[in-house]
Amino acid sequence: MKQYLDALRYIVETGEDVSDRTGVGTRSVFGYQMHFNLQNGFPAVTTKKLAWRSVVGELLWFLEGSTDERRLAERTFAKDRTELIGKDTIWTANADAQGKALGYANNELIKELGPVYGHQWRKFDGIEGEKEKKTDQITWLIGEILTNPDSRRLILSAWNPNQINEMALPPCHTLAQFRVMNGKLSCQLYQRSADMFLGVPFNIASYSLLTHMLAQLCNLKLGTFVWAGGDCHIYKNHTNQVAQQLKRTPQNLPTLQMPLFKNLDELLETKPSDYILENYSPLESIKAPMAV
Repeated sequence: MKQYLDALRYIVETGEDVSDRTGVGTRSVFGYQMHFNLQNGFPAVTTKKLAWRSVVGELLWFLEGSTDERRLAERTFAKDRTELIGKDTIWTANADAQGKALGYANNELIKELGPVYGHQWRKFDGIEGEKEKKTDQITWLIGEILTNPDSRRLILSAWNPNQINEMALPPCHTLAQFRVMNGKLSCQLYQRSADMFLGVPFNIASYSLLTHMLAQLCNLKLGTFVWAGGDCHIYKNHTNQVAQQLKRTPQNLPTLQMPLFKNLDELLETKPSDYILENYSPLESIKAPMAV
């Protein structure tokens, strides 16, 4: 993960200090790209501990199409939601702030976020002719990879401009393009807004895992994961944490062990504990506040 440290260093050394929506302030650059060969190991950050269980739980939550933060907690912690009171996820603050402000249900058992990622992935709202249409992008994507692997239109989009104002948080990772070349599946993610310290390691791991999942479903080998960022920023209150991380030496990458599944329904029956990063020996966690 030297590439990730290089990205942090580039922002520190060349970025500009700008204001932002949260009021915290950032040091930012516009436009950056990283490439990870998935055959060389799983790109989990090693200079601090990755919240792997949360990565898997969130991705499964997206894939099932849920937009309820309490369902994410249930997915991640694998308990009945009545036992999840007081257990927060990375979406809790957004549900309790923006989601609640939008008038969505918000209590101990349900915390609705509006038409965020899961809705867009599985029930993207659009118009066909004069009729409303909901598109299951995940089912379409799997079918298209299987039947039309040479396509350059293998797009998964979370950005629906007609519903941005209904979302507790507009999608930061907005679009992923998949490409099959010589039997290998690659993915390029475009992230419009990139919290480089807290969010980006999580996003790299999430879409790399999604690429592994789709490759298995479609009987393909692994190719490359490409991360492309728009506004790439370090929050002002993450400055000391970034300086601490830049002093650390990357460790060897782990390898991913996944359960076997033959179709999307079987995949959705899996749980975070089924996904194991073998030989993952990260350095200790570095805590930092999340800007909301």
